[in-house]
Amino acid sequence: MKSHRFAWASRNYRVQTAATVIAGLGNAGAPIATAFAVLDLGGGATAVGLVTGAHLASMVVFLLLGGALADRLPRHHVMVGANLFNAASQALLAVLVLTGTAQLWQLIALSAAGGAGQAFYAPASEGMIMESVAKEHAARAFALFRMALNGSQIAGAALGGVLVTAIGPGWVLAVDAAGFTLAAALRLFLDLEAPTTPAEETGMVQALREGWREFSSRRWLWAVVLQFSLVGACLGAVESVYGPVIAKERLGGADAWGLALAAFSAGLFLSGFLMVRWQPARILLAGNTGVLLFAAPAYALVLEAPLPLLCAAMFTSGLGVTVFGVNWMIALQQEIPAELFSRVSAYDYFGSIALAPVGTALAGPVASLLGMRNALWLCAVAMTVLALAVLAESQVRTLRRKALAPTPAEAEAEAEQPAVTSP
Repeated sequence: MKSHRFAWASRNYRVQTAATVIAGLGNAGAPIATAFAVLDLGGGATAVGLVTGAHLASMVVFLLLGGALADRLPRHHVMVGANLFNAASQALLAVLVLTGTAQLWQLIALSAAGGAGQAFYAPASEGMIMESVAKEHAARAFALFRMALNGSQIAGAALGGVLVTAIGPGWVLAVDAAGFTLAAALRLFLDLEAPTTPAEETGMVQALREGWREFSSRRWLWAVVLQFSLVGACLGAVESVYGPVIAKERLGGADAWGLALAAFSAGLFLSGFLMVRWQPARILLAGNTGVLLFAAPAYALVLEAPLPLLCAAMFTSGLGVTVFGVNWMIALQQEIPAELFSRVSAYDYFGSIALAPVGTALAGPVASLLGMRNALWLCAVAMTVLALAVLAESQVRTLRRKALAPTPAEAEAEAEQPAVTSP
């Protein structure tokens, strides 16, 4: 019997993965370019935090609307529109930086525009991936999807740091705009005839209420999201503000921070091989072991580790992100009805990043008040404590992977095996 290794990968899965990789190449370098564009204007940690915080704050404001629309409209339409909007905002930002006319308020406004586009894209994207693969292949599909995305981020982060140093941040932002445009064009090839699960024709407020009931009724879900709202605030301060500032002051500049981000992406990528095969029974207990690794870069920065050790810490953190992310997606897919998934995903995103703008905006003032070293200690210890505290919720510790019936091909292969009799 001839087997097809990737027969489970539908057309929509392949198209969505390819488009995500293309956009990811530019997105990995864009945060470096934006941070150093702010620093080149004479801004410091506070200015970088305000620009990054504007992006996150805009996501928080529009996420719930984006999730509700993604369950009511064709998801590919929402994704293409969001991609084109992001392409336009990044192109305008690139022009301002390249012509030397950029001002801080413009960087803040365009960063917020980028966050708004992401708020509409993200829930639709997760919904599309969820309905493009069967549940029995979910672990493999999510792991391979993350490997593809993270592989593009390895190249994007490394090249982004080098290009910011070599030709300036404006050109890196222009590459990001081109990536969004190409990704939008590719998503036009998504299978429009594929089965979808649109929401019933209810009002927008009613749709949001239905999503909230689904979200709030599961203790494991809101407990982890609450954890991430606090972890995200600390992580945003470390990786979006303190990291670039320390890299410029002590490690050599944008190319050094780009190398550190590439190491983070390498951890994301290589851990995908583990998650293709590892299928822990207690999915959230296993996933939360990955959260314990998130604080590694903060500890490396506060201990003034040299660049190789910082890269090792970033690699470790990336490994933790994939371990958590794949198990989290499996939990969502097996527990959340498909017709409500984008709305629940929006509440997930909303809660997880709700405090991230606060973290990045306050990162500079906190560092000024406490000192950079003490601010880093605060973030590192807080992330570790939060990763342990969520385990107090019994549903997080005990939620188990559901046994799935074998596929027809698997059942046929099993039937063809010779019977084993006892002697």
